[in-house]
Amino acid sequence: MKNIVKFKKLAAVVLVGMSVVLGACGNKTATGEDKKDIVVGFGVGTYEEQFRLGIVPILEKEGYKVEIKTFSQNMQVNPAMKEGSIDASIFQSTAYMEGINAELDADMAVLNFVPSAPQGLYSEKHQSLDEVKDGSVIALPNDPVNQERAVRILEDLGWVKVKADAGTTDFNLSSVEPDKYDLKLESLDSAQILVSLADVDYGVVNGNYIANAKRQITEALQIENTPEQHRVTVTVNKGDLDTQWAKDLKAAYESKEFEEYINAQDKYDGFILPDAWENN
Repeated sequence: MKNIVKFKKLAAVVLVGMSVVLGACGNKTATGEDKKDIVVGFGVGTYEEQFRLGIVPILEKEGYKVEIKTFSQNMQVNPAMKEGSIDASIFQSTAYMEGINAELDADMAVLNFVPSAPQGLYSEKHQSLDEVKDGSVIALPNDPVNQERAVRILEDLGWVKVKADAGTTDFNLSSVEPDKYDLKLESLDSAQILVSLADVDYGVVNGNYIANAKRQITEALQIENTPEQHRVTVTVNKGDLDTQWAKDLKAAYESKEFEEYINAQDKYDGFILPDAWENN
């Protein structure tokens, strides 16, 4: 079983690389400033496409000039936010953000939720969950927050038990015990699990990777019942929450126009939709 990457180790890697990452990020932005030029950061994935095709046209009609910065690794985004090189980010959950706030002494806040891809349990070797047995190899994300989510899927199936004192941002596999089955749990980078399914019995894949691969989330043998703390958010620095640009960004995500865009795209079938759309 591979070692788990813990949050403190992740933060250390982030801090070591901040000077390199931020040097390429451009000019700093001022917190609390009302403006018409905004910079939004993303990890690689479907949330950038949602924003570029569904949100940017709405903001441009309101006179905004929007710059998109896509980082090669998710761990690069929050240091850029802390340093002021981006105004907002769209890639992380509330649980992940709170963990990074503590580790980096950052002051980020959730602006709103976006259409979010749930995790799912997938397999290329098996057609059914009934084919699981002792010794089956299950691939899980190696970062603590997504790993905790993934293990909860296995727990809901009765395959494993999770200790009562298991954390979220500091989760690791020492908190997992066999239940119906004695499984072999393998930790992999989240982006690698989908392409590694041929080598394992089952794998828990983040739904944005499924969508990016032009596959359907509904192909999963089991889909996560995603708690709110794990849904993807628009994140800003707390001092920007009351700016007009942040309010307009939030309104764009909650608009009927964006809802219609998402509903017209087959790739978003199975995504968790924002509760705010109930008012449209």
